[in-house]
Amino acid sequence: MAGARVSMEVGNDGVALITLSNPPVNALAVPIIAGLKEKYDEAMRRNDVKAIVITGENGRFSGGFDINVFEKVHKTGDLSVLPDVSVDLIVNTIEDARKPSVAAIQGLALGGGLELAMGCHVRISAPKAQLGLPELSLGIIPGFGGTQRLPRLVGLQKAVEMMLSSKPITSEEGMKLGLINAVVSPQELIKVSRMWALDIADGRKPLVRSLHMTDNLGSLSEAHKFLMIAREKAKQTARNMPQHHACLDVIEEGIIHGGYSGVIKEAKVFKELVLTDTSRGLVHAFFAQRLTSKVPGVSDVGLKPRRIKKVAVIGGGLMGSGIATALLLSNTQVVLKEVSAEFLAKGIKTIEGNIRGLVTRGKLVKDKGEKALSLLKGVLDYSEFKDADMVIEAVVENVSLKQTIFSDLEKACPPHCILATNTSTIDLNVVGERTNSQERIIGAHFFSPAHIMPLLEIVRTKKTSAQVILDLIAVGKAIKKVPVVVGNCTGFAVNRAFFPYSQSAHLLANLGIDIFRIDRVISDFGMPMGPFQLQDLAGYGVALAVAKEFQAAFSDRIFNSPLVELLVKNGRNGKNNGKGYYIYEKGSQPKPDPSVLPVIKESQKLTNIMPDGKPVSVSDEEILGMILFPVVNEACRVLDEGVVVRASDLDVASVLGMSFPSYRGGIIFWADTVGPSHIYNSLKKWSILYGNFFKPSQFLEERATKGLLLSTPASSSASRSRL
Repeated sequence: MAGARVSMEVGNDGVALITLSNPPVNALAVPIIAGLKEKYDEAMRRNDVKAIVITGENGRFSGGFDINVFEKVHKTGDLSVLPDVSVDLIVNTIEDARKPSVAAIQGLALGGGLELAMGCHVRISAPKAQLGLPELSLGIIPGFGGTQRLPRLVGLQKAVEMMLSSKPITSEEGMKLGLINAVVSPQELIKVSRMWALDIADGRKPLVRSLHMTDNLGSLSEAHKFLMIAREKAKQTARNMPQHHACLDVIEEGIIHGGYSGVIKEAKVFKELVLTDTSRGLVHAFFAQRLTSKVPGVSDVGLKPRRIKKVAVIGGGLMGSGIATALLLSNTQVVLKEVSAEFLAKGIKTIEGNIRGLVTRGKLVKDKGEKALSLLKGVLDYSEFKDADMVIEAVVENVSLKQTIFSDLEKACPPHCILATNTSTIDLNVVGERTNSQERIIGAHFFSPAHIMPLLEIVRTKKTSAQVILDLIAVGKAIKKVPVVVGNCTGFAVNRAFFPYSQSAHLLANLGIDIFRIDRVISDFGMPMGPFQLQDLAGYGVALAVAKEFQAAFSDRIFNSPLVELLVKNGRNGKNNGKGYYIYEKGSQPKPDPSVLPVIKESQKLTNIMPDGKPVSVSDEEILGMILFPVVNEACRVLDEGVVVRASDLDVASVLGMSFPSYRGGIIFWADTVGPSHIYNSLKKWSILYGNFFKPSQFLEERATKGLLLSTPASSSASRSRL
């Protein structure tokens, strides 16, 4: 925190300009909060100070409270490191002071930064500043008075929407809502803020304390009714997340008993929530995501990413068109190659549909959508590849086809061009074995739909150059993906760790456990849907192809289930034809299909693994363990083999690639919360009862017996690194 400081400059006009400086976003670190208090106390004592303007250095007001403090609390359990900002600083020192304060906002005022601004008597902003309270995304609630002041400034409905969604608004919208008093140019910001401060000090404008406002809250009965509806919605959309209900409770406290009472309750609940598993998980996920691009031997050796101006995409199917869409949206020139005019037209039409769909849904301005499409060119040969900076191959999973393409690319592309493949299963060394350019070959594994899903697995071989890896990390960030660098193996990191997920579900189904109960247990845990509904959604062809790949790679720990093949024979293909484990009818939620039960019975008869021919009796907790502990077990092998740089990278990949609930921190973080010993003992017991599928890995056994967390870094000698 050496760079964290608060400075004060008193002008001849009697206005004290207090400036926050804590690069890059002027986070409200503990020294900043202490410095603010000190400068305010000085300003109040000085007779030459009539009013105060608070601003942030380098075009940013403040990105909020320093989240590193939460990490300290999670490690120690010591809440005393959390300073009293809400009452001591914002209420007593700023809002209730006899001298007026104006917040001069630029760039962003998020979380505690916006709460600080709302404690001031006026807020003046430069255009396009981001204003928001994203605390719920960290498992907590606003803790510096935000639950009380935002509803009083913008109205209850908008305030609840902003807090529960964690989404910011612009200063222009803020002005319409009453959060911002004026929007002025960056050049005029401090001058106008000083004038406004003096107008209040001299009585020409009113001094407004937002905590005392009530006009925007509506009647008590209206507020109560709205909060009841919001609670019901939170039950559906934010299961297992206590911060949503806590936030609504604290808002209601202030509406019934007044702003001060609300602030006191907010501070108490804020501290309670900081210590919850939800907050621990979300804060871990937050920091883990920011670590993924730090790769030893790549990001720390003085290299700089090269500029990627033109990217060629081979294959205009679902993945190729999605990848092209993501690149176009980042203003990158894209050449799309297909084998025929018919396929090319189809691919371009899909891309146009993707982009126009974003415009229709209000997620993209029409002009930007048209600009993106103008950067696209369709081709049927390699002539346009001569000046490409990168090629991403996204054709079907066929080894010889990919080898031919990469051999052609070596001849068609310039020597600096990155040669990437979107394969999800094939060994990269095999893909590039007919070339002399192994140092340029890399995996760019997107998840479907590629223009929406946030994860990009960057797969490197032992020969891939550090420069190429760094370049692809930069491209990933430019197209708004989270890049995770992984090693080269079947399934890479995410699909490899999660291959037991559907297999364990099938094992349980063949042990006689109701598949709809399995899906309910898993969705109650926080996955978007259970494994059987997910299989319906992905299609049975995918399930069969993937199972074949993993069977070849990991034959010692596979459960072979005939169920999917029986479903296909029965004329079912999941959501694709509206018939699977569930019935799919337009306009309604999927419903369990009772007619699938005889097919499951047939599968049970063929596998014949039920003890004494009777369904096993297990609790919901055991179902959860039998589905997810094998995933943890395989994740342990991923760690042991060095497929990922660090355990937290696998956490990020599980959240962004498999929709593992972010509030549980990721697969390894969650496993450490459950306890490696418990997972090991459970798997050992099930392996005796049901076979090798559940057999604990050596890595898990070592961690459990030594009392170590799975996330504890392995010594270099113990890990057989693939990176």
